[in-house]
Parts: sequence; structure tokens; C-alpha cells
Amino acid sequence: MIKRNLQKTIGKSLEAFPIVGILGSRQVGKTTLAKNMQQMRRNAVYLDLELPSDFNKLQDPELYLNQYLDSLVIIDEIQRMPSLFPLLRSLVDKNRINGRFLILGSVSPDLIRQASESLAGRIIYHELRPFSIIELGYSKALIQNLWLKGGYPDSYLASNNEISFSWREAFIKTYLERDIPQLGIRVPALQLRRFWTMIAHSHGQLWNSSRIASSLGISAPTVCHYLDILEETFVIKQLLPYHHNIKKRLVKSPKVYIRDSGLLHTLLRNRTMDDLQSHPSLGNSWEGFVIEQIINIIPESWDTYFYRTSAGAEIDLLLFPANKFPIAVEIKYSASPKISKGFRNAYNDLDCRKGYVIYPGEFTYPIAKDIIALSIQEILKILEL
Repeated sequence: MIKRNLQKTIGKSLEAFPIVGILGSRQVGKTTLAKNMQQMRRNAVYLDLELPSDFNKLQDPELYLNQYLDSLVIIDEIQRMPSLFPLLRSLVDKNRINGRFLILGSVSPDLIRQASESLAGRIIYHELRPFSIIELGYSKALIQNLWLKGGYPDSYLASNNEISFSWREAFIKTYLERDIPQLGIRVPALQLRRFWTMIAHSHGQLWNSSRIASSLGISAPTVCHYLDILEETFVIKQLLPYHHNIKKRLVKSPKVYIRDSGLLHTLLRNRTMDDLQSHPSLGNSWEGFVIEQIINIIPESWDTYFYRTSAGAEIDLLLFPANKFPIAVEIKYSASPKISKGFRNAYNDLDCRKGYVIYPGEFTYPIAKDIIALSIQEILKILEL
């Protein structure tokens, strides 16, 4: 069993809030984590709303849940019964005890709020992401395996690359043909697959809805709707540009990444490391992988952006710790990374005091004043303010 970093956080939240939500993509390990929490709590009850037997238990949810006033009730796939949310609110307000409900869902808090009454002040949400470096280890072989296969447990733990690739193919098919329709979203699976594949081929690049809409033969608003679907179900990320200086001409479009590198490689048909090494998207794949690993380790209070001007000044990832100067991160797939002129200009524009160039090598060393070439194996050094 690989212990998830989020487990300790969930335990603390259950002590401080009546309702705790664990959100994340399908098959990312939410159920396993919740059942671990169940074993640690006395009289905990687990309900999976994808099981007809458990779903039927909640035909009269008030009557059923009132049996467990002193127990932790875990409700999996909560988005399948949005009518529960007003009842949870009423039950909490009637008897406000922390740690009453642990709910699991495969859609974002924004999408949940659209379908239910607000639980503001009664709930805290946490996102469970795929496996990360800090959960698996820092050896070069482990990191390379994680990059190629991605962090979904069944994909990462597969005994060989072919089984891992087949699992990811099945995941994509199930996601498009079953999971999306179950959310009430009516989009043709083939169309959404084509859209997802187009994102894979432009992974890490500036978002251009008009170009993609033209390629698919649909409208730009429809393309943006598709993008929202993928983001709200945790499979893509939009990294927003940082706007700080109105005197400079700044790029205003976001960059779009497929969050799990394994899913990216499946859409690009990269089955092995040799396939990936010869693919034109190698550098962009590495960039997206590193960005996701960094987002996994930084505190939730930190903001993340990228920075680019029309003059060529650019920073791949800009981190804003609370009340601190920004940290500039450049990501290079190179054995001997160097700082570009554009990075130096951006670094000075933003008055950064610390910068990192993250690369796949094994050594960490100064590359310029206040800028360090950082091995991904020592990625936690980013947190040293």
C-alpha cells in the first residue's frame, strides 16, 4: 500500500469541519483513501452510490442517515445524487459535530455547487491527484516510470508498459462513453476524443480556441465548453498568464496541459520511453509533468502562473508564496540546462529573488546569481524560502 500524502490532511479536516470532500479524477484512489480513513474511525459507514444496493439505501436519506448521528458516513460518487446536499446541510445545522460526513466526487467544487445547495462554511474540499514523486520516491528509475506511465495507481503499478498503456486506453474510453454522460453532459464521445487528442498535440502551448474550433468544424464557444468539461473532471489544467505590468504587451491566453503524463502519452501513442524520446512533444511532455509535480508539493495558498511578453520574455512557471517575492521556474529537458535571455528579462521584470531551472539530471548547482539548476530528484528545495 502506497500511503497518500493527503491522508493526514483529511484526518485533520475531519476534526475541524462537519463535512470533508475528497475530489479528483476517476480511478485516482479516492475510494482506497476513504476506506483507509474508515478503518481508523469507529462505527464508520461506507456507501458507494454506483452500487444499486447502496443507492437504494438512500431512497429515504433522512431516515437512513439519522441512524448514524455519532458515526462518520462516507458517501462515494456524491455527484450521482445531488439532492443529498440540501439534506446534508440541514443535518449538519441541526447537529453540528465535526467529522460527520466524508464525501467523494469526480467533479470540481464549482460543478457540484451548480447542481446543489451551497454548503459554504460547513465543508472543506481537498483534491486527490494521481501519484506524485514525493509519494513514490526520488530515484531516477521511479521518476522515469512515473513520467511515462502517469500517476493513476492501476497504470503506474502495472507490471509492464503494454498493460499500463491498455489500462489507460480503457480509462479514456470509459471516461468518454460512460462517465461524461452520467454527469448529464451530452457530448458525442468521438468528438470529445478528437478534441482531447488535439489538446495532447498542443500540450503546453498557448490556447487558441478559434484554431481548434476550425479544425473540428464547431464553434469557438463549443470548444470552450469542451475545455471546461475536461478541466472540471480533473483531466486538463489551464495555467493562466500573469499580468503585472500594463506598460508591456503581455500574452493573455492560458496554456493548456493534460494533467497526467500517462494519459498524454496514450493520446500521443507513446507506449515506451523510446517512443517518447523520439516524439516532437518530448520537451512539452516533460514541462507538463514537472509543473504537475510542483503543484503537488506547494501549499494551497501559493498562486501559480506563467509569464510571457510579446518581446520574448518568458517564465514557464511563476510561483507566488504568500507575502513573498515570486519564484521563477524554468523547465528544461536537457543534460546541461542554460538560462535563456527571455528568462533573464522576465526574471528582472518581475523582481524575482530566486529562480530554478529544473532538469532530469542528478546534480544541483548554481547556474547564475540566485538561480539554481535543480535536479527533479531534489524538487522539494523549491519550498525553501
